[in-house]
Amino acid sequence: MHRTTITQARELLHSKKLSSVQLTEAVFARIDSVEDKVKAFAHLMREKALEQAKAADAKIAKGEELPLLGVPIALKDLICTQGSRTTCASKILDQFVAPYNATVVNQLNAAGAVIVGKTNMDEFAMGSSNENSSQHPTMNPWALDRVPGGSSGGSAAAVAAHECIAALGSDTGGSIRQPAAFCGVTGLKPTYGRVSRFGLVAFASSLDQIGPITKSVADAATLLNVIGGKDKQDSTSANVALPDFTQALHQDVKGMKLGIPKEYFTGGMQPEVEKAVQEGIRTLESLGMQTVEVSLPHLDYAVAAYYIIACAEASTNLSRYDGVRYGYRSSKSDNLVNMYENTREEGFGEEVKRRIILGTFVLSSGYYDAYYLKGQQVRTLIKQDFENALEKCDVIAAPVTPYPAFKIGEKMDDPLQMYLADIYTISANLAGIPAMSIPCGFVGGENLPVGLQLMGKHFDEASLIAVGHNFQQATQFHTQQAPI
Repeated sequence: MHRTTITQARELLHSKKLSSVQLTEAVFARIDSVEDKVKAFAHLMREKALEQAKAADAKIAKGEELPLLGVPIALKDLICTQGSRTTCASKILDQFVAPYNATVVNQLNAAGAVIVGKTNMDEFAMGSSNENSSQHPTMNPWALDRVPGGSSGGSAAAVAAHECIAALGSDTGGSIRQPAAFCGVTGLKPTYGRVSRFGLVAFASSLDQIGPITKSVADAATLLNVIGGKDKQDSTSANVALPDFTQALHQDVKGMKLGIPKEYFTGGMQPEVEKAVQEGIRTLESLGMQTVEVSLPHLDYAVAAYYIIACAEASTNLSRYDGVRYGYRSSKSDNLVNMYENTREEGFGEEVKRRIILGTFVLSSGYYDAYYLKGQQVRTLIKQDFENALEKCDVIAAPVTPYPAFKIGEKMDDPLQMYLADIYTISANLAGIPAMSIPCGFVGGENLPVGLQLMGKHFDEASLIAVGHNFQQATQFHTQQAPI
């Protein structure tokens, strides 16, 4: 039962072949059997989930039909859930209980979802491997000695290990797509502003976006239908019509143009990964898509611009964690200044402190114009590059990562190498466009998954869903099971 997709679970639940309580108990039985190996969750919400499942069964008995009625979903642990801990995998928020729901949680509740728990992550979403969690690292279900990716590694690992039917993550520079690629599942970063950020604990406010991590593109479309839309509580939420994304599942891709950006294929990618991505592109060609070469000339500057902008925003957003209002407070202080210093020194992990320091530096007097302003100017050029490229095509195809999942501990001592893990994903965040990762192959002796990245025009997630779904109808990569 725990191996079902959203689509399959809905059919079983509405035909009364399965109850939500049975499905939820099956998911928790799966968690009990593999969680000690995978460590995908920060904490579980077993009692509350079973209450929601009973309520869902009562609604199903009355004939109610809701998009996620009775379906067990997991949430990344930076999405506020009223009455439950929301820790961002940080010591500084270790015992914080959210007093309100994020908008996406209210939307999931309204759609009848059962929320099974909060998934592990890199602290404050800062990382590409899930090793920066204050609790424990998460393991990749395909190879337990490898990382699941980050920062939404817990959500991706939970979906890949069938510890939930689907999950929500957040993507600031690739944090949905990179773990989805490493764990062989589907991950969709919507257009910036498509999904409300109200109740999402902020890392970099102009880049963060909540999105689905699922077992198929069809499931991602269903989940995006639920969480998308304008929210008056989020001033960056776009007042753009929300289409029914499941309609895109019936769209033929014949005649659509697929852009191949030459800058993504200039070396630095593992040959096996490049081969899998190229074969994925050939599959789309065989479905009738026409490939055209496009150029993104400022791509080389994306990593530098991203880490300046993201760290600057992080240093501002994280200044609120001071030991005064909520969260951890150091007990070793004898005056107010000491209390601030000790709380932040003890409460934040090394990577978070590194980014706060970098962000504070680039915003400081004398450096603002040289770094932060320049970074924003480069961001505009990258956005224009994508707009120009997408005038020539409907969807851009590219790799998600230069290599498959790397070994735990392999890059922890080299932050720059860790940052370069996001080299193919961060440009979509800088441009604010939608982007998706779908499984397109397996490499190496350990059969590690590889992701194909699809990027589209602002608010045109429908084209990504159409292309991704057609690809999954023609291939079996997304149905392969992790050996856990």
